[in-house]
Formats: sequence, C-alpha cells, structure tokens
Amino acid sequence: MVIAPGNSRQQGDSEGRQPAGGQFPTASAAAERREPHRVPQACSPSQQPWTPRSVRRSRTSSGAPSCTPAPRRPWRSCTDTCWGWTRAGREFFMPGMVDTHIHAPQYSFAGTRVDLPLLQWLTTYTFPTEAKYKDSDFAEEVYTRVVRRTLKNGTTTACYFATIHTDTSLLLAEIIDKFGQRAFVGKVCMDMNDSVPQYKETTEDSVQETERFVIELLEKKTMMAHACYLSEEELKLFSLRGAAISHCPNSNFSLRSGVLNVQKVLKNNVKLGLGTDVAGGYSASMLDAIRKAMMASNSLQVNKVNETGLTLEEAFQLATLGGSQALGLDDVIGNFEVGKEFDALLINTKASDSPFDLFSADNFEDTLQKFLYLGDDRNISEVYVAGKQVVPFSSSV
Repeated sequence: MVIAPGNSRQQGDSEGRQPAGGQFPTASAAAERREPHRVPQACSPSQQPWTPRSVRRSRTSSGAPSCTPAPRRPWRSCTDTCWGWTRAGREFFMPGMVDTHIHAPQYSFAGTRVDLPLLQWLTTYTFPTEAKYKDSDFAEEVYTRVVRRTLKNGTTTACYFATIHTDTSLLLAEIIDKFGQRAFVGKVCMDMNDSVPQYKETTEDSVQETERFVIELLEKKTMMAHACYLSEEELKLFSLRGAAISHCPNSNFSLRSGVLNVQKVLKNNVKLGLGTDVAGGYSASMLDAIRKAMMASNSLQVNKVNETGLTLEEAFQLATLGGSQALGLDDVIGNFEVGKEFDALLINTKASDSPFDLFSADNFEDTLQKFLYLGDDRNISEVYVAGKQVVPFSSSV
C-alpha cells in the first residue's frame, strides 16, 4: 500500500522538533501494489441501499465493495443510500479517518503518564522512551502494535512522527506498508537536548541522516500541530502559504497546553484536520479526537469566547475530508466522491458486543451520531485502503 502517496509533508509539533519528510515505498513494494480501487462512475444516489448480505456480494474486480458515493458535505445533505445504509441491517460505509498527528514511538506508554505539563512531560517520559528506539526489536514490537491498533480504530491514513533513529524510522515505514495503511512517516531531527543528552544528534549527523532517510520530496508543504496561540496575522499567513494545522484536543487537554479556537482557524480559511497526538493524547482513536474536538469547542462557548460551537457534522468532516485536505490528499481520499480511492470503514451498529443500543425510531442520522459519540473498534467490522481490505487482518501479518 502506498506510503505517503503522491506527496510528502513537513510537520512540526509543539516540542519544536521537525520530521524529515514523507517516506516513500521501495521499488519492490511499489511493484507489488495493485491499481487502487476508486469509487466507480456507475454509482449514483438513486441506487438502492444494500442489505447486510448484499454488501458482501456486491464487489468490484479489485475485491472492494461497489458503493454509492457520498457528497462532499457530510450526512445532512445526503440520503441514506449514500452510505449503503439499511434500517434492517444497521450497517453502513463511512470514509476512512485521517490522523494528521501521531507519535508512533510514544504508543508504548499511551494511556499513562499524563500527569505533567508539556515540557516536564517531554524530559521525564518522552525523550527517555524515544531514546530506546535505537533497538530494532523494541521498535518493531511497538510500531507493529500501533499500526494494528490505529487500523482497527478506523485510521486509514496517518501522519506519523518516528524518532531520530534512521533505521528504525525506515522500519516503521516497512511495517505500515506490510499492513496496508496509507501514511506519512517523518524522521525526527533534533540536535539540541540538554535534558536527555543521549537523545540528540549532531547537526552534521542530522543533515546526513535526513538525506539518507528522504527518498523524494515532491512539494514543500507544512503541517503544524496544535497552533493554539496563533494570532489573526499568523493565521492569515498560514492561509496565504497553504500551511495546515492539526488540531489535537486530547493532548491539549491532557497536558494542559491550550485550546485551539477552531472557528477562528476556519474563518481564516486555514486547512485543518484532527490528530490524536499519541501519547500526549492518551487515545489512538480518531473517534476520541472527534469527541474531544466537540468538548474543546464547547468549552470556548461556555467561556464566552465564541457564540456558537462546532457541530458534530463539522467535527466529523475534520476527521475525514478535513484531514485529507490538510495532508494534500483531498483529490484522492476524504469522502466517496466518484473517482477517489476507496478508503472506507464498514460500520456494524448491531455488533454483538456493541457499546451502544439502537431503537426502532432511530433514523440514519441518529445511528451515525450514536456511533460517533459511543462507538469504538467493536463496531468497525471491515477497513479498506485504496480498495484493499486491510481489517480483519490477513494471516500473513
């Protein structure tokens, strides 16, 4: 599967570290890829929705389900057929989610150690942990688990930070390719670190290792995480230059580092996606990112910063189409527009161990909202990237 397909990105975070750019697959990996399945031209909103069984019968030659494309706007302008939803079956397809900011090496302590503010958190927990990734065996275990977990959680595209270690950063790219996730991988460059001196490079080594890591940079684009304290002037500059922001509300709350005013960002026409920012954010689920984005917006409304808050529809769009726009992939993924690649999740709202209940009066919008607020990986029965089914995992991985 394509790693950083068609683009590379530069990404900055609140720690001031910079990944070296997008890592592309090797020639052998590229040769093994099939032509990605795209949303077929034959689909139209007039088609009948599938029953649960016909979802599995109706497949294209690539093996992906044929589908009815959803419009650019999320669900309120869409009929139930756009999602392949039936009241009886309670299954539907939705676009794959895009995590625009996640630290793969920090996954080993995700869900713990959020008891310190940012700078202390970095020196006490993060840098000592990331220094361990010189060990390829340790790196392989953690990187395999984070890719599996994010895919199970419905993240079809991720923008990963790795560490300063070139070989294990390349290993992360190989693991992503093996599991079929669409991703960007950035090697961290850091030549100053007085608090954990063993976790840094010399400037010369950093430049040389970056050159070894980066195979090709097609465009100069920038993704900045958090951005809670940008002025109006700075936001206008972001818009002018085409830079994007990754909104990471879980991390911002957990490390008490700020609250992004999403309405102000969007008012300035800045591209915006959502990120988990593991492990500053304790959850690797983009569903959690949607929920925390709603809470962050509500907190600004409660404190009279904004008159209105985000709608769930808008938060959903940030997790899908917004993320693809932020990564420069909106012509490829982000929704079910005809011609885009089929990155999708099959949601089963009636899974035997589903964490929420449905009632006879619930319509599609009720069902979708319950999944977004209450659902989890137990409801995500299948995951597709570029038309290839990647969850459930094959026996080869």
